[in-house]
Amino acid sequence: MKTTSLLVVVGMMAMAAAVASHDYGDALAKSILFFEGQRSGKLPPNQRMTWRKDSALEDGFQIGVDLTGGYYDAGDNVKFNFPMAFSTTMLAWSVLEFGKSMESDLQHALDAIRWATDYFLKATSIPGIVYAQRPEDMDTARTPYAVSKQFPGSEVSAEIAAALAASSIVFRSTDSTYAVKLLNRAKTVFVFADRYRGSYNDYLGKWVCPFYCDFSGYEDELVWGAAWLYRATKAPNYWNYVVENIYNLGSGRKITNGVSSSGGSVTEFGWDNKNAGINVLVSRFINTINSNSSNPFIPKADTFVCSLLPESPTKSVSYSPGGLLFKPGGSNLQHATTLSFLLVVYSRYLKQANRDIHCGNVVVNRARLVQVAKGQVDYILGSNPLNMSYMVGYGKNFPQRIHHRSSSLPSVAQHTGKIGCQDGTKYYDSKNSNPNELTGAVVGGPDANDSYADSRSDFVHSEPTTYINAPLVGLLAYFKSNSRSF
Repeated sequence: MKTTSLLVVVGMMAMAAAVASHDYGDALAKSILFFEGQRSGKLPPNQRMTWRKDSALEDGFQIGVDLTGGYYDAGDNVKFNFPMAFSTTMLAWSVLEFGKSMESDLQHALDAIRWATDYFLKATSIPGIVYAQRPEDMDTARTPYAVSKQFPGSEVSAEIAAALAASSIVFRSTDSTYAVKLLNRAKTVFVFADRYRGSYNDYLGKWVCPFYCDFSGYEDELVWGAAWLYRATKAPNYWNYVVENIYNLGSGRKITNGVSSSGGSVTEFGWDNKNAGINVLVSRFINTINSNSSNPFIPKADTFVCSLLPESPTKSVSYSPGGLLFKPGGSNLQHATTLSFLLVVYSRYLKQANRDIHCGNVVVNRARLVQVAKGQVDYILGSNPLNMSYMVGYGKNFPQRIHHRSSSLPSVAQHTGKIGCQDGTKYYDSKNSNPNELTGAVVGGPDANDSYADSRSDFVHSEPTTYINAPLVGLLAYFKSNSRSF
């Protein structure tokens, strides 16, 4: 083991020991509650985050389509359907893997999923059209943007198909009629995504870039969507699609609307790149399918694991002095939560297969995967050099000035008059804590030196997103039931 890797491991263990064990159940409840603070549309009577009020009630009406509902992706008033769909897929996967551990929070998790899937049913209600984005401006017409046969967007369409397929499994035991509706729509949307191939960067790049450009190409979403449809249906055609198209991933760089992109690495996973998620998800099926032993999924899933472990000779990520995993790009905690989720899920599949992983000459058992993931979760909850929780409302010390419009402005319940665009500047610049606590929100996180400024203007570190929280829901449910094992 290299000296630097040893120091990281020792640092992570010391940090975990320095803070008392965490209340994963409390964190779980709050991580799900966060989604109520991101809701768009007419809020239901059982809305628990009461400072959040109805918003964007006429989305789509100017073109005769009801596009109300769904989630704002982060601290703004935009509904980007690409990351929203990924967040929905991850919420559904969290419930499928760890729903039994959620207990009283399970219904709230189902409500969070349904808030998104109801919206996606609206966004895909017209054959041959998938609505992809809602604009931010709340004072003028919120013109919808869509992909179609003439202007395809395979990545956003296939991710919506994945979200609907995964969610259909979730609702199968509690609302079979709804589950069938979700699955049928998932099939239709996937056919559209596959038949009319192209990136939404080409048509919607002006609006989706640089925020949610597709940098990894749309091929990974197509395989990801097919994998989820296979899990939902067990239909051979979806399995064949996955096997036949997996080799299209990472097939070289290309330029789309001026944006350089590639199929990406098998070590990547997030709202843009589904590679590692595909291999982990599909590895679950390998033992139940008469597949050739030379299939690439398990070796690639193992490669993903080896890219993360501090002691691995093929590690491709860095760790802060306090033990937080780092990858290039903003909102770093999205990497900590999504990659940790895959580690825990893959550890379960390794148990079923009764095998370990070999990272060069380092043998890794499933318990090690869970240990690394737990270190990331504990860091987020406060086991770090600042003894600071990066989840709003959890612990005694957490971010007070998050980059979030609704949280930092007075609620309409306290301020009934209109707040114009420039009128919000004084609230943005204020050193006071946000007046509305967005309980459960996990911010972008500290920098590579474990420092955190707690400043609204430092949005890379202070802005929460749905795709940071969604995989954390599953992780917290797992550790809630398994914390005594460590």
